[in-house]
Amino acid sequence: MTKYADDIDAISTVVSANDTWSAINPEYAARMRAQNRFKTGLDIAKYTAKIMRADMERYDNDTAQYTQSLGCWHGFIGQQKLISIKKHFNSTDRRYLYLSGWMIAALRSEFGPLPDQSMHEKTSVSGLIEELYTFLRQADARELGGLFRELDAARKAGDSAKESEVLAKVEGFQTHVVPIIADIDAGFGNEEATYLLAKQMIEAGACCIQIENQVSDEKQCGHQDGKVTVPHEDFLAKIRAIRYAFLELGVDDGVIVARTDSLGAGLTKQIAVTKEPGDLGDKYNSFLDGDYVASADDIANGDVVVKADGKLLKPKRLASGLFQFKPGTGEDRVVLDCITSLQNGADLLWIETEKPHVGQIAAMVNRIREEVPNAKLVYNNSPSFNWTLNFRQQVFDAWSEEGKDVSAYDRAKLMSEEYDDSELSIEADKRIQSFQADAAREAGIFHHLITLPTYHTAALSTDNLAKEYFGEQGMLGYVAGVQRKEIRQGIACVKHQNMAGSDMGDDHKEYFSGDAALKAAGEDNTMNQF
Repeated sequence: MTKYADDIDAISTVVSANDTWSAINPEYAARMRAQNRFKTGLDIAKYTAKIMRADMERYDNDTAQYTQSLGCWHGFIGQQKLISIKKHFNSTDRRYLYLSGWMIAALRSEFGPLPDQSMHEKTSVSGLIEELYTFLRQADARELGGLFRELDAARKAGDSAKESEVLAKVEGFQTHVVPIIADIDAGFGNEEATYLLAKQMIEAGACCIQIENQVSDEKQCGHQDGKVTVPHEDFLAKIRAIRYAFLELGVDDGVIVARTDSLGAGLTKQIAVTKEPGDLGDKYNSFLDGDYVASADDIANGDVVVKADGKLLKPKRLASGLFQFKPGTGEDRVVLDCITSLQNGADLLWIETEKPHVGQIAAMVNRIREEVPNAKLVYNNSPSFNWTLNFRQQVFDAWSEEGKDVSAYDRAKLMSEEYDDSELSIEADKRIQSFQADAAREAGIFHHLITLPTYHTAALSTDNLAKEYFGEQGMLGYVAGVQRKEIRQGIACVKHQNMAGSDMGDDHKEYFSGDAALKAAGEDNTMNQF
């Protein structure tokens, strides 16, 4: 017996025990059950947490088994991404979704477009998680619905071989539901606020929550200036709050990603509490920039003084009330942040960098692994980096160090199209292509993501369509640039009525009304042209 057959039998037993249910077809009910595998977001969180933990273990044994995701700002975009992955690779293994706080701010806030500064409604985070999984579950229902229609056609034709083939596909069906790494920003408030939002996110389906060590009310995008970090104890309280949320909801293997912005953050809002030399607070304060004072005469009205290294230090304080860190301490602070987070409940790290450079990332990770040998990263392959220029300059610098003649290139202008077919640019593109595999192998990166790629693809594709459709190409701009490509590339949503659920609705109408069902997919449905 198969699960599908088992469900039919189980439902038959229930239906036969109720005299008034004789019109219910147990197989139709079994189909609806198969098309709705996940009943709640918690079901999804528990299922995907196990997937992610298994992937982490697999990566520890083989760094070639790294994972990837793309940020998606709408359920439809996430759905189409997973449909595409299944179509091209026949598996969703090691492919996740990323939920970007940046894109929520820019695209999902009721205030309208906002910068990535935690000003958007916090509930929009859990709302997008729920929306993404609603669309992924609909993708399951749609694909299984197609298989069930194939099954009925095979039975009608008396083709038992085809019937067996389709039933095997039903039993071996791989869901579109995959893990989401979800951005909770800096927690949207204190540790209690972090806990409450984390619960909503987990209940919506999140098995993995990423939190950063910035001050909530001063939060900035990781690739902007003005970032302000918090002392470690403040950050650890929020990590614990998220863990409590996972445990309360029964997701015992939920994953926490601790992000540090210290590499590019030169400011702190508060001086850490310290009880004795060398404790965590003292280590945090040791990075403060300032001047040692010998007497009260060196202290002005309102100055703050701390004891550090047995001496009195007057930290440099800005007009904003923020304190500065010593220049050049970013990497040391990153290493301390990461070790501290992993030793206090975090599972994965995120180091926000200013450029995609394997050597830079590896240098920090190797230091972290001296204390935590299995430390591994989630890394932002950010659109904020100019990848072309960065890698062309990396090749330029490497060739210069090797003594190779680079006089044909202007390092500052390597983005220019005139270099596109050059030997240097070809080598740079090879390094971009292998960046994820190289960084997974050499720099401990378990998961590679692009935070907001679909923000850019939406803008690019819309620009191309608008240019052609409103220009000389007219309708051909849409037909040649969109529809013809959809048909030839096998893009499922070319049948947009089907993608939106019309065939599933017809199936249900037939289940509910039998021959009296008024279905949309008749011969006059123009979708039949595709």
